[in-house]
Amino acid sequence: MPVIPICTSQLLWVRVAALLFTCVAFSVAAHGAYLPYGGMSDWCIFCWAFSFAGTLLVLLVEQFNLQTRAPVSWSNFPITLACYGFLLCLSASVIFPIFFLKDGSYGTVRDYRITSTVFSCLAAVAYLGEVSLTKARPGEVSGYMATAPGLLKVCQTFVACVIFILVSNPVSYDHHPALRWCLAVYCICFILSMAVVVLCVGECTGCLPVPFSKFLSAFGLLAVIMYLTATIIWPIFQFDKQYRGRESSKLITVAVLTGLNFLLYVADLAYSARLVFVSG
Repeated sequence: MPVIPICTSQLLWVRVAALLFTCVAFSVAAHGAYLPYGGMSDWCIFCWAFSFAGTLLVLLVEQFNLQTRAPVSWSNFPITLACYGFLLCLSASVIFPIFFLKDGSYGTVRDYRITSTVFSCLAAVAYLGEVSLTKARPGEVSGYMATAPGLLKVCQTFVACVIFILVSNPVSYDHHPALRWCLAVYCICFILSMAVVVLCVGECTGCLPVPFSKFLSAFGLLAVIMYLTATIIWPIFQFDKQYRGRESSKLITVAVLTGLNFLLYVADLAYSARLVFVSG
């Protein structure tokens, strides 16, 4: 029988706050910020709208006590959405002012953009509070996504998505086979990490031909080795003198994010090697 967390009043108000903050952020931006179509403006709107829709869904299901009828594991689904909501709103809070508060806009338009930025930051804080309230405590029975390795899986997939965006516009991995290996590392590890998230949220971990814990340990070790190679290879072959000046800021960011994901996978492997959990 799945573990169903009870929505405490504190958790309820944190979710309501996240719902209101994201609603204000994308409503204000869409109404009076006069953002250009495409690019980072669409990304920020998507971050706020997706987080709003996910939080609204969780609130409706819990207020009408429909958790047992939901086709997902309710011990894994809400915290997964909350963690993605935090990362999405955090990225929007960083990207939005960088791209849309430095373009010389003044008057009402700038006020709208500042308002969206402030409420995006507040939404990120609210989602962080939700994650803090719902994550697994030592000795507590919970779903995998509420544990540290589960939350690390969410972070790994999010960082990989950012890497994909950076290396694809413009394409920066096609001038050497070693860089195409790095892309393969990003893709393989992203697919497997996302598969773990989907299996846990969909309560399908029993469908694997091997025990889920052994799968996690094997994947963790494989991901650490693969990301170690990418962490070394990407800067060596990308920052060759022959290619210096090609969107260098994006290439440096990819190198940093590759190192960050390597550390996340190392932490994931360390946690998975000793953590006992109950899959919801």
